[in-house]
Amino acid sequence: MKISTMKRITVDIVSYAYVLLFLYAATSKLMDYDNSEMQMSKSPIITAYASILVWLVPALEILISILIAIPKTAMTGLLMALGLMCAFTGYIYTILNYSDFIPCSCGGVLAMMGWRTHMAFNIAFIIMAIIAILLKAEKTAKKAV
Repeated sequence: MKISTMKRITVDIVSYAYVLLFLYAATSKLMDYDNSEMQMSKSPIITAYASILVWLVPALEILISILIAIPKTAMTGLLMALGLMCAFTGYIYTILNYSDFIPCSCGGVLAMMGWRTHMAFNIAFIIMAIIAILLKAEKTAKKAV
């Protein structure tokens, strides 16, 4: 198998993984809206914004999934996915290190993870996004030459 094919497959796998993750998370949050809002409102960091974030986060996850699925906007979607995942990871880091109370507003199976496992999971997705972005940028740069 050619290197270029392996790179394309890698970008596709990362892209599909993000689409599945974000659509699953958004659906879980929206289906259990009341619990998501309650958990967000208990957060020592985002309490004041819970009523906005309970809709904004799933909407962003859905938007990013759509952008990733469309070839012309896939790079924008991957960059946004990286940014959102970094924000989630920063939130987890802050909660773990500076808060006595640790609520979880994640949906579905993700809510069953411990916070440290969730941090490792997020870091893995951050690394995957960086790899996909670099591979996609390399491919785009080669086309331009």
